[in-house]
Formats: sequence, C-alpha cells, structure tokens
Amino acid sequence: MRPPRGVLHCEIVVHRLVVIVGPTGAGKTRLALQLAEHTGGEVVSADSQQVYAGMDIGTGKVTAQERARVPHHVLDVVRPDEDMTAQRFIDLADRAIADAWARGKRVIVCGGTGLYVRALLLGLFAGPPASRELRDELAERARRDGTAALHAELARIDPAAGAKIDRNDAKRIIRALEVFRLTGEQMSAHQAKHDHRSTPPRYEANLIGLAPERDALYRAIDGRVDAMIDAGLEHEVAGLRTQGYRPPLRSQQAIGYAELHDVADGRVTRARAIELIKRNSRHYARRQLSWYRGDGAIRWHPDPAAVDLADLERYLAGL
Repeated sequence: MRPPRGVLHCEIVVHRLVVIVGPTGAGKTRLALQLAEHTGGEVVSADSQQVYAGMDIGTGKVTAQERARVPHHVLDVVRPDEDMTAQRFIDLADRAIADAWARGKRVIVCGGTGLYVRALLLGLFAGPPASRELRDELAERARRDGTAALHAELARIDPAAGAKIDRNDAKRIIRALEVFRLTGEQMSAHQAKHDHRSTPPRYEANLIGLAPERDALYRAIDGRVDAMIDAGLEHEVAGLRTQGYRPPLRSQQAIGYAELHDVADGRVTRARAIELIKRNSRHYARRQLSWYRGDGAIRWHPDPAAVDLADLERYLAGL
C-alpha cells in the first residue's frame, strides 16, 4: 500500500548492532563484508592497529576496493606516532554509528581488539586516578629492565590481565600494575565487576564469534602471514622507517612490524622474522580467544560459512 499523500515513506532503522569478534585469521573481515553487502550496511572497525594510517598490509586492513563496496569507519584515524586510546575509539565509533543510523544504514562492528569491543558495549572501567609518581617509577623500570620484565610481574600478580595484554604494550601493562598498587585488587577483578551482568549495555547487540578449530586457525594464520609478505609488508615497513616511524613507538611494536624492524636493524634474519611473525600471531590468537572465554553472550561459529546471514539481517531489521 502506498503511503498517504504528503507522508514521506522511509524505512525505520532499528538501533541494533551486530558485533563480530574472534582471533586473527578467523575470517571476521570476510563475514563483515558479506553481512554489510547483504544488508546495505556499514562496518565500524574495532581493531587497535588498523587505526594507524600507512599500516595497511600488516594489520589486515580492508583494501580500497573493499571500502568502495562497503563503507568502513575508524580506520586511518591517527598517525603511527600518535597515541590511540580506548576512550578515543569509543568517541569515534559512537559518532560513526550515530551517523550511519541517521542515514538509514545498518551497522556491523568488526574487530579483534577485545578491549575496544568491551569499551564500546559497556563503557570503560574508570579505575583510580592516575598516579604520576607511580607511573614514572614503572616507566623507568620499563626503560631499565625492559617492558617484558614488567609484563612478567603483571602475569604473576594478575594472570588474567597478563594473558590479555601484549608483552610489548607498555602503556596497558603500566596501567594494570598501577591499578593493583593503588587498590590492592587485580585489574581483571575490577573488570569482572564491570561486565554485562552488572553494567547496563550502551548498545543492543548480537555478538557473533568466529573460532576455527586450532589446526585450521594456525594454518590460516601462517597462510595470512605469507600473503602479507608477498603483498609487500617489508616494503611497507621500509616506508614507515623512512618517515621516522620506528620502535619504540607503540604502533611499531605491533606483530609483523616489530619483527621486520629487527631485520632492518640487523638483529634477526628475514627467515627467522617470518617464523616469529607466525609464532607471535598464533600466541596473539590464543590471547584473543582467552579474552572472550566465559562470555555467554557470544554465539560461536567455526567459520563465516556457518553463520546465518538471513538471521542476522532479521535481527538488524528488528524482526
């Protein structure tokens, strides 16, 4: 039936999200593209490395051709020498989601950074105010003994946080140690209180997890690394170095970049670096899966083909 004369016919957009999570190499990007094309939707990236401009191959960023097919948001929003925080991610993602909904578009959130997904859906655990004196002390220890030594301490006092935080992520390691020192309670314990059981969600969301069988996932990761090398990851790292982007910048400690910087600096061979990228990517995948362990809100699938796109389309439509 046609709408009455003078009444604008438009589709009502239900304010719901589909959120796709899982480890690196599981097929999250492929599923997000399929669902977005199926629904005429747009994708908000929840990846802490894809925010950096000029870091495309090693972060698995969608190509220009894929972006032409489906609009993507929260990509290329900072330079590799700029800081990116979870709060800034929330602000950018909120803006992108509101804009997409205002234009009548469905929204799919896709990414492997568990902290970003948790922050978007539940907000951030505020924690105690920062202690400049304590942070300076911990930063000095990191410079003197290495970030790995601080991570080892964190793993002893808070194994759950140690499993989730990368051993090179000095900023988050220091914050977790700071919270423990200031409150006497583990960061992971604080975060457990700030979860879906006790915190009102910021968005209504359907969480889809991709978790291939381990051997299949590891094969996919190894193949993904080989494809990145073939696509020119070494050239990408060389270009970043030419622009002055090198370790210890946080962005340049990302997997794939740190190892190739070591090659350029003569610390490891090219062949060994590729082996390390594969190994470190597998370890990262285990940490990603550990982050979501016990979250009953996630519906897990072995691969994108097992996900019912029509069911997700109905969800996004409010049916």
